Amino acid sequence: MSAESMKLTLHVWRQASKDAAGELKTYQAEGVNPHMSFLEMLDVVNEGLIKKGEEPIAFDHDCREGICGMCSMVINGVPHGGQKGVTVCQLHMRHFKDGDTIYIEPWRAKAFPVLRDLVVDRGSFDRIIQAGGFISSRTGGAPDANAVPIPKVEADQAFDAAACIGCGACVAACRNASAMLFVGAKVSHLGHLPQGQPERYARVVKMVEQMDKEGFGNCSNYSQCEAVCPKEISVKVIAELNRDLIKAQLKR
Repeated sequence: MSAESMKLTLHVWRQASKDAAGELKTYQAEGVNPHMSFLEMLDVVNEGLIKKGEEPIAFDHDCREGICGMCSMVINGVPHGGQKGVTVCQLHMRHFKDGDTIYIEPWRAKAFPVLRDLVVDRGSFDRIIQAGGFISSRTGGAPDANAVPIPKVEADQAFDAAACIGCGACVAACRNASAMLFVGAKVSHLGHLPQGQPERYARVVKMVEQMDKEGFGNCSNYSQCEAVCPKEISVKVIAELNRDLIKAQLKR
């Protein structure tokens, strides 16, 4: 090992299938370069397991650029590892020290059942989006960018909400496993744009009803969701969600 390399003790959640019992298993990660990302470190561990004829650790990943939100895991009790505004794939090993012990677990929520090891089923988020996170207006071809004037303040708020990547860290951090930051972001995104106005109040009702149906809890008012969100979505979107929901119920 080079002078820069690290040796770590990993306690990783292993679960063969959705219906199997899971447990934490211990692995030694050796020769870890501080410049590696957390996922690259797991790649190295998996290479060693494969060489020994053991089953590699299953974990979600795709872009590895902090865009897709697939790299969902709880590291030392904190979703995405606790570094502000980053996903696991952007978490580098220089944030740890040689000899550290690291606990790695999947998202813990009834609505996110574990499929295998660190992989969870986040199809519940897809069903919430399908319930109302769209506009049905026929726009034809792509309009010019300036065809629909939008005040800058509204455009900025819509853009901030649209930054949500649906990773589920907000759910994993919440004591009630609430999805209200995610749903609030999707509702606010379209609620600040003129294209989203025709179905604004029907949309919020449908999405909240689906959220409840999936088994997510209510907001805990502790703001852990905002603290762990890799895109730093503000909890103000939850207030906007509640406001639109009350208006929708009054309109009924």
